[in-house]
Amino acid sequence: MKRSILLLFLFLPFIFADALAQDGYMTPSQNLVDLVDGARNPSVSFSPDRNIMLLQDVPSLPSIEEMAQPQLRLAGIRINPNTNGPSRSGYVTGFTLRDMSTGRDRTISGLPENPVITNVSWSPDGSHIAFLLTKTDRLELWVANVEQARAWRLVNGKVNDTYYGSPMSWTEDGESLLVKFVPEGRGEAPVREMVPEGPVIQENTGGARPARTYQDLLEDTHDEDLFDYYFMAQLAEVNLDGSLKMIGSPAIYRTADLSPDGEYILVNKTERPYSYRVPAYRFPQNIQIWDRDGNMVHQFAELPLADDVPIAFSSTTEGPRSVSWRNDAPATLTWVEALDGGDPSVDVSMRDRIYQHEAPFRGNPTELFEVAYRYAGIMWSEEDFALVSEYWRADRHVRTWKIYPDNPSREAELIFDRSTEDRYGDPGSPEMKRSQYGTWVLHTVDDGNTLLLTGTGATPEGNRPFLRKYNLETGETTELWRSEAPYYEFIVTLLDDEGMQAITRRESVSVQPNYYVRDIESGDLDQITEFEHPTPQLKDVYKEFIQYEREDGVNLSATLYLPPGYDKDRDGPLPVLVWAYPREFRSADAAGQVADSPYRFAGMSYWGPHFALTQGFAVVENATMPIVGEGDANPNDTFVEQLIMSAEAVVNEMDSRGVGDPDRFAIGGHSYGAFMTANLLAHSRIFKAGIARSGAYNRTLTPFGFQAEPRNFWRADHIYLSMSPFMHADGIKDPILFIHGMEDNNSGTFPMQSERMYAAVSGLGGIARLVMLPEESHGYRARESVLHMLYEQSEWLNTYVRGIEQIDDVINR
Repeated sequence: MKRSILLLFLFLPFIFADALAQDGYMTPSQNLVDLVDGARNPSVSFSPDRNIMLLQDVPSLPSIEEMAQPQLRLAGIRINPNTNGPSRSGYVTGFTLRDMSTGRDRTISGLPENPVITNVSWSPDGSHIAFLLTKTDRLELWVANVEQARAWRLVNGKVNDTYYGSPMSWTEDGESLLVKFVPEGRGEAPVREMVPEGPVIQENTGGARPARTYQDLLEDTHDEDLFDYYFMAQLAEVNLDGSLKMIGSPAIYRTADLSPDGEYILVNKTERPYSYRVPAYRFPQNIQIWDRDGNMVHQFAELPLADDVPIAFSSTTEGPRSVSWRNDAPATLTWVEALDGGDPSVDVSMRDRIYQHEAPFRGNPTELFEVAYRYAGIMWSEEDFALVSEYWRADRHVRTWKIYPDNPSREAELIFDRSTEDRYGDPGSPEMKRSQYGTWVLHTVDDGNTLLLTGTGATPEGNRPFLRKYNLETGETTELWRSEAPYYEFIVTLLDDEGMQAITRRESVSVQPNYYVRDIESGDLDQITEFEHPTPQLKDVYKEFIQYEREDGVNLSATLYLPPGYDKDRDGPLPVLVWAYPREFRSADAAGQVADSPYRFAGMSYWGPHFALTQGFAVVENATMPIVGEGDANPNDTFVEQLIMSAEAVVNEMDSRGVGDPDRFAIGGHSYGAFMTANLLAHSRIFKAGIARSGAYNRTLTPFGFQAEPRNFWRADHIYLSMSPFMHADGIKDPILFIHGMEDNNSGTFPMQSERMYAAVSGLGGIARLVMLPEESHGYRARESVLHMLYEQSEWLNTYVRGIEQIDDVINR
């Protein structure tokens, strides 16, 4: 027996080397297949009056065949040219209506077999649900009658869903929809000439035009023609009886928003000249106000190409931005303009000014309010006030003001003034309700004097979501309800005007999330869903929220998982997979605040590190890796040093608990977590192996900033070089697995990043493996890809970390 084990030990590297060298999609062990194919609970939404719950069936992962559908990449947007819609978007496959008062379920009939449904939208009165149905060559507009629980195709036209936002919106009375269609008779798509007509030329005649590292940009005049062809749309109003009225002429519509009273349409069109340097949202804009028939009643603004915006945080464009309707008024336009040219380095007392202009848009607009930071949003109320937020990225400072839109000369009142990094001091976010126009406005009580606030309720013991009253006159806060151990529960939506009844989502470590009706005053609970456990094979996993400290005194936290049946005294220390994602902070106190709850459900995901539990590993998920820069220091000035301190702290914590073997630790992460992984292997020997998915490793390829780094390469070349694991690839002495989607469209994480990093490590003699997944973007969606990812990850850990002495004792117990 001993001789057999010795022979297995001797030949184990060769066995794994042969397995890892195989071609084609591989399938991992059955327990990992089950993790991928486990039950998917439906997604949930509620009718505007909260009387009906809509349960939407979520399908299993798509096949690689589905993912391999045609795709065009134009100006930062990926589309399916066959359907004239987004490529590879998520979808649902069916609807169930649940009556909240009786609990009765009704399945919506009339749908075709195996429907692919997107853009689900309730009518303002809750009587209908509109959605798009994807066919092989088009997107169709469908609607369902809620009372009849029946769906049908509303009109025969092809919907154009290529641009940002939804291609359809309900009118205020819920009797019709404003929709973007593919223009009739547009002809065939432009065909690229086989012989080039000339070189592609770009020129800058002066002035700085920095840009972050974008992907999928236009490259030549043929791309411009394709952009015109696929993004050109015809606006139309479609009634519930199927009748249709064309509005205006075909154009490239970014948005088309009806005024709350339904009398006007705010139209934002994209126009030439295009750019090969920035995405479509930076292209020139022509913003107009039309009447319901498509006649222009007001030329609002013509904005040029925005290719010269500074890259510094809190930078913005010149001219009007955030153009929208006041939600509390029939037809009043509101927008913001920078007073500093959009440049945060300009020294001014006020940065932004908010304007408003009431229909019929004659005379001059009204100056509503000025902010000293950058405008960060506005929430309207039906009680003659609004809440305006301003934010400054450099010091993470946010302020909220109470202003009076109908009396701008009245002095504004400061409501909240805080750091966004201070989770414990977060007062919460105002609840919203439907206005008389069907728009969203602040949900107030006590004749408009009191806000209802909900929040995550961060505390040193973990998150405890809450519902509070906040008196706008006195500043007094009254807590109405807070989640209590051993459950994690949060407000989904309020059911009554006074905020005394709510729908909540409740879970515990061992009980999967479900929805409830909670009486805030009495505490009574009524469960309204019975979702099954998504991964019953792992329901006995041990989960614990842990807190510990790193060498410099910064508090850290993580979630620890141990395999089912594991006993520390009997089984001894386990190999460990640590999964993390670094984040930047301006203070050590903020970095040490707890950002999770010990009572969240022990849900197992194929996407995260939980797969390692099936391999006999302990898992440390969301291990905090804060990068702190206090005072004049920038967090990234000591990025590597702080990473190493955090990594050493988590290893020491697991060692002290007796559940982790310090000689068998692996590190892994996705995107910036992959960047972290490569850096830890390049600058330390803490970990025996690493898993780096979809990362960027050479920061000179993102020279105008990355993540939270505000400086460009020429201002801080030493930071870009010291933080780039590519520059230190000779220091990677432990095995590293690179996985990357071949169609990654995330800013900065070009597939080339993993290809060149692998070439560097392997060229220097390091142990490395590169897995490039066809048809996959920054995240991986095809079932074949996900299963192969799990196969690669489990084989990598078993080969280089677990060790022969673990021979399945823990897994099979």
